[in-house]
Amino acid sequence: MVAVAAACLSLAATASSASAQSSTSATAITSSRSFPKTTTVKKNLLAESTSTSVDSNSNWGGIESLNPPQTKSTAEKEAEAKAAAEKAAAEAAAQAAAQAAAQAAAQAQQQAASRSQSRSSLSASTSSPSSTVTVNPPDSASASALVAYAAQFVGVVPYVSGGNTPAGWDCSGFVQYVFAQMGISLPHYSGAQATLGTAVPSLAEAQPGDIIANGAHSGIYVGNGMVVNALNKNAGTAYTPVAYAFRGSYSIRRLL
Repeated sequence: MVAVAAACLSLAATASSASAQSSTSATAITSSRSFPKTTTVKKNLLAESTSTSVDSNSNWGGIESLNPPQTKSTAEKEAEAKAAAEKAAAEAAAQAAAQAAAQAAAQAQQQAASRSQSRSSLSASTSSPSSTVTVNPPDSASASALVAYAAQFVGVVPYVSGGNTPAGWDCSGFVQYVFAQMGISLPHYSGAQATLGTAVPSLAEAQPGDIIANGAHSGIYVGNGMVVNALNKNAGTAYTPVAYAFRGSYSIRRLL
């Protein structure tokens, strides 16, 4: 009887312990790892941030050999553009000036050649040296008498290179002959005639009877911007505008 009672007590204790274990098992929280377990311990934690792995055949060079692109500010770009524009404008102006100078030189050379050719050519229709022109001599030694005397040869005496008589004359030969009738001796060269007498500053101050001359041509001023002169083979002795007879600079000289 006692044995039965002891067995019952032991069974009850076992049941109570199992019940307690079941209750504890129902409220427990378990967890598992979500990342692989690390088995290697890193001794240098900064090694990963200070080293870089590159391909063995790569050639990036050192810091000393880096050549980053150079950039310019807007002001520097505008200054360079302005300098380039000014340089181009200066070159264009220099080229235009050179062309203008070349054209002027060519024109002057052509005019000089034309004068030289006119003076070196003899007219086939020129009257013989023995022919004479009948004119009235100057009635005084005044400038007006000189102009009136010179006017008698207009349209009558031909142009003859090297001539200085009414049978035919060139520009300086005509001026030389007319002044000789007034008792004034002149050289037979327009450049020399441009240095005689008193200089007149401008055409506006010129008076009839003044000599207008340069190294290529000479004539006698008659007023209103005109000269009487032996212009060339085609024109002979004629009235000519100063602007047409003298394409370049000239000298105005007063002898009367």
